[in-house]
Amino acid sequence: MPALRHVRARGPGLDREEHSMPARKGESGAGARYRRILLKLSGESLSGGTGFGIDPEVLGAMAAEVGEIIGLGVQTGIVIGGGNLFRGISGGASGVGRITGDQMGMLATIMNSLALRDTLESAGTPARILSARAIPGVVDPFERLNAIRLLEEGRAVIFAGGTGNPLFTTDSAACLRGIEIGAEIIFKATRVDGVYSADPERDPAAVKFDALGYDAVIRDQLGVMDLTAICLARDHGMPIRVFDMTRPGALRDNIAGEPNGTLIDGEGR
Repeated sequence: MPALRHVRARGPGLDREEHSMPARKGESGAGARYRRILLKLSGESLSGGTGFGIDPEVLGAMAAEVGEIIGLGVQTGIVIGGGNLFRGISGGASGVGRITGDQMGMLATIMNSLALRDTLESAGTPARILSARAIPGVVDPFERLNAIRLLEEGRAVIFAGGTGNPLFTTDSAACLRGIEIGAEIIFKATRVDGVYSADPERDPAAVKFDALGYDAVIRDQLGVMDLTAICLARDHGMPIRVFDMTRPGALRDNIAGEPNGTLIDGEGR
């Protein structure tokens, strides 16, 4: 039986000593609905309003949100895109081939991962990077059992380098890594509060969905993720919740069982 932990509660009427049981390894803490999740972050969101590069305030806010849910005992894997630095699919306009462009995009995800890791560590949240494309002395190679061990130790684990192969998006990488580590759900962070029938930033008549089935997303080409990612999630029964990461506390609320955004799963209701 785990040893009791001594805790002194302070505040008006709370200056007393209490005993509490430490959270057991691998279990979510009080107030958390999930034990292990995969968080997909957009690279573009890191640029803030500039459209390019990394906005330190945005990066710090992301790190604070992640640190908060890890503090709740939630094992958190992260995949971050690289679109704020380079998008492989757009490289052709400058004469860069698609394969080379995607390889450059993988390096962009590693750069973003390094920035996120250091920001997390500076805020007191231990973090490690595991990359599909290892760079000796910079980032370690991805290995599934090592990733799970690090998650169980309470570290944020950032999965860099996409899938390690060209022609696959970081959305596909998020679904792949989520399945590999046994995540209960994938949280896809966006700048809108869920999935809509059309782009809500362009069409004021767009309708928001509270829940969708995988097949409806594919059939209606809603564009929330690429079809490879959606099919991978469907085939493995991996639910996806799309939510607005720019709203403070949105991730924490979802973790605590106060859902916001749109849930995509096999039921769609």
